[in-house]
Amino acid sequence: MITRRTLLHSTLSALALGAAPPLFAAPPKRKFKLKLAPHLGQFVGHAGEDIVDQLKFMADEGFTVLEDNQMMQRPAATQDTIARTMQQLGMSLGVFVVAVGGNDNRMFTTGHPDNPRQFAKACQEAVAVAKRVNAKWMTVVPGVFERKLPIGIQTANAIDVLRAGVEVFERENLVMVLEPLADSPDLFLRTADQAYEICRAVDSPACKILFDMYHLQQNQGSIIASIDQTWSEIGYFQMGDVPGRLWPGTGEMNYGNIFKQISTKMRESGRDFIFGMEHGPWKPNKAGERACIESYAAIDAAL
Repeated sequence: MITRRTLLHSTLSALALGAAPPLFAAPPKRKFKLKLAPHLGQFVGHAGEDIVDQLKFMADEGFTVLEDNQMMQRPAATQDTIARTMQQLGMSLGVFVVAVGGNDNRMFTTGHPDNPRQFAKACQEAVAVAKRVNAKWMTVVPGVFERKLPIGIQTANAIDVLRAGVEVFERENLVMVLEPLADSPDLFLRTADQAYEICRAVDSPACKILFDMYHLQQNQGSIIASIDQTWSEIGYFQMGDVPGRLWPGTGEMNYGNIFKQISTKMRESGRDFIFGMEHGPWKPNKAGERACIESYAAIDAAL
């Protein structure tokens, strides 16, 4: 089963990074209307493992945003290289993950009195990275259930912890996005309406929903209806088809219709979003990488 841990695994080597000269990318073949954000390691069949080469390939293909979940774990020199290269290529950064001990952390639901302080400390560390790489969005996974406590108490505990985090992020005009996941039944945050309830209770522009359609299709379905219902609290989107966690068109989800609905709502509300491509190809494969890119080109062209 593919999990976030698998997604974060990468064969990239920081040893391949050095001082990069200014980049002068050729005009892209196209520029996507949507802010689609591939991950490092997603196109190594075409670009190789060097991070600079991967970013240049993305820009050449028309992508304007990068996602890098493991940014906080990268050396500062690597973070600087990524930030410098993106600036030269006219790209920006989407989400990276706030380091709170992994998806199975127990920081949010248990009610331990030190939890808010520990989370605020993690948020402060994330702010330092965000400033280095010019990021605004950071993913937060509120850990696992505390089975000894009623769900309402766990929810209140999570709200208290998240409020400690927004005090940090609000000062810097940064946003954490809460991600419901389907990787394990032990995970506390599982549906969009649950995330909506928590965000409304936290009541801060620094706490929104990461609407990952791959996970939410498995946990709840009704993706378009759920987007409509939780729209005001959505801050960021991610996608992957079900089953398989590959690009649109490989599974059961009608991403063409989903993106049409999102695009309509974006125009009506004057809002804009990044769309993280949090899915395979999982191994270097030029045919799969090209199919992935062209699936998004077809959706983008139809909007």
